[in-house]
Amino acid sequence: MSYIADTLGNLVHQTAFFNLTVGNYIMIVVACVFLYLAIAKEYEPLLLVPISFGMLLVNIYPDIMLSIEDSANGVGGLLHYFYLMDEWAILPSLIFMGVGAMTDFGPLIANPKSFLLGAAAQFGIFTAYLGAMAMGFSDKAAAAISIIGGADGPTSIFLAGKLQQTAIMGPIAVAAYSYMSLVPIIQPPIMKLLTTEKERKIKMEQLRPVSKLEKILFPIIVTIIVSLILPTTAPLVGMLMLGNLFRESGVVRQLTETASNALMYIVVILLGTSVGATTSAEAFLNWDTIKIVILGLVAFGIGTAAGVIFGKLMCKVTGGKVNPLIGSAGVSAVPMAARVSQKVGAEADPTNFLLMHAMGPNVAGVIGTAVAAGTFMAIFGVM
Repeated sequence: MSYIADTLGNLVHQTAFFNLTVGNYIMIVVACVFLYLAIAKEYEPLLLVPISFGMLLVNIYPDIMLSIEDSANGVGGLLHYFYLMDEWAILPSLIFMGVGAMTDFGPLIANPKSFLLGAAAQFGIFTAYLGAMAMGFSDKAAAAISIIGGADGPTSIFLAGKLQQTAIMGPIAVAAYSYMSLVPIIQPPIMKLLTTEKERKIKMEQLRPVSKLEKILFPIIVTIIVSLILPTTAPLVGMLMLGNLFRESGVVRQLTETASNALMYIVVILLGTSVGATTSAEAFLNWDTIKIVILGLVAFGIGTAAGVIFGKLMCKVTGGKVNPLIGSAGVSAVPMAARVSQKVGAEADPTNFLLMHAMGPNVAGVIGTAVAAGTFMAIFGVM
């Protein structure tokens, strides 16, 4: 009988109930809320489902993120190996290749002025950098946090890893991906506040046709120019443009399909679950995390506002030919931000079609955020 009692006692004490803290239970509830938003509300489920499930796993079984150094037998937890690929910038770079393979750069090529809108939306990044410094973060930590303002999860992870800010990589990544998912909620109030109904109803001229030669040369030329000026951006910009070259060359259809489908979704699973698994209660429930989440939201709001305000300026300069709403798409959330521009414009006038016009600033924002990350790396001498 004593053997049975001891065995049952050991089994009971091996359950998670005896090892979880109040913080773990709070994070489990947060994970379930994220799952609800992803599944019931369909807020970017491709991102939120793996992130929230990784959050759930690590707060029930913390050893799933156990590092090799802390392991008694020299074997780390499953998600720790996924996370190493985040730290080594492998997964963020592969995500960029997939985005390039999925995205048509034609609207940006047809309307190069879109680069200005993409650049304006990066204002939130540098505002967040100054804000983070004012809140007591180190210069490198502030730089890593600031990229949240571009609503670019992969670049946020990439820069945090390069600047050796792995201690705050989890909160940064979760904040960035959360704001990417919540673009349809966060952006519209800002867009409507800063524009008049008349401005939202502006119909833009149809973009000119872009030749196949232009589409092939664009990724090659951008890679050469940006990498020569900021070599540290080569992993991100290079992979983005390589994916796009796959798409536009027309001679490697198998690579295009793999990069934009199978590989992209595999990487999203690995990156999403590993990012979610960085949100253990001990790492996430602290004042630094709260500061990061607030800074990210403020930066994202300022980036959106800066893009819309610059769009209003372009509207004035062009005599009303530019709808200011497309400026909000200058953040890096592709193609969510462009869809929001279309949605808000269609609410003012159901016959208005802004999606392709908004894709120009949206693609420019992806490049701009990568350039901003490269600029910070250059400032701190990181290669």
